[in-house]
Amino acid sequence: MRLRAAGLRGPAAPRVRAETVREALLPALGLALTLTYGAFVGWVYATRPQSIADVATRAQVAAGVYHVDEARFASGLDLFRRESFAAARDEWARADPAQRDARTQFYIAYSYYRQGWGRFHHDDALYQQGLAAVERAQRASADAPWASDDPDLKLRTPAELRAEIEEGLRTELADFNPLRMMEARK
Repeated sequence: MRLRAAGLRGPAAPRVRAETVREALLPALGLALTLTYGAFVGWVYATRPQSIADVATRAQVAAGVYHVDEARFASGLDLFRRESFAAARDEWARADPAQRDARTQFYIAYSYYRQGWGRFHHDDALYQQGLAAVERAQRASADAPWASDDPDLKLRTPAELRAEIEEGLRTELADFNPLRMMEARK
């Protein structure tokens, strides 16, 4: 009490408390860092990214901040309209590397459909790839149904596109009808 009245403080009391806090905080901080690092290693092992860019993309998806690169999407759309389907798919793959955007996956599927469509026969390999892409589009739009507002497309929803692709994969007697040449691409 006399020390406080004289304006002096005892140096031993605050140091003991700081050391006690440090002794309790340091192991807790070490444990937290170890668990965080372990979770990161487990996440990398589970997702198996191929590159640092892939790690960044998957981290954005996990954090809920993933967005499609709109400039690359627009570039792909321009190529699609010029019927450069393979180049358009390459642009869209760069725009949506996580394959999580319904619109991008729909256009990728549509490009496979258009490239595989033929008056005399349909390319089954391209149609199979289109079917896989339309399934990704449907998974991405499962919570909120999505429809295209593009006036150049006759098929507006992933469900319509899927039905058209599945119909093209089936071989029926009507496929050998010569009037099939008059059928228009959608």
